Amino acid sequence: MITKEILQIRSDIENNLRKMLARAVMVTELDVFALPCGCSGITVNVRGLELDDIEVFEEQMLSFFKEVASRLEIPSSFIFARLVPGSSVVAAINWRVLCDRCYPEFAIASGKTPRPDIYIMHFERRGQKGKGKKR
Repeated sequence: MITKEILQIRSDIENNLRKMLARAVMVTELDVFALPCGCSGITVNVRGLELDDIEVFEEQMLSFFKEVASRLEIPSSFIFARLVPGSSVVAAINWRVLCDRCYPEFAIASGKTPRPDIYIMHFERRGQKGKGKKR
């Protein structure tokens, strides 16, 4: 992955969201991360995106987000929106590869909002890869 590719993908995400929602949405930052616990993935910080937008366009967004993950060579097993606490404002979209320690926290949860600050768009349980299991 080189800087030019990351810049292009950031732009593609922003343009796709703007086209889909027919209004201004900003992707202020695209980060690749590796956490001390062992989780890794990408985070896209956004402005102008609401939870209602995700709920209405979830299928289209999820399809595009999986394609982005593939371009970045990151498994799309866990895709979620991080919300500003106490609101419906989406702060970021995350693609995360969960470590063995963090996986159980989400595997035992039910529904799309296991915590008030998270909206799960896609969660693939281990051992179910390729079967399209999502919540």
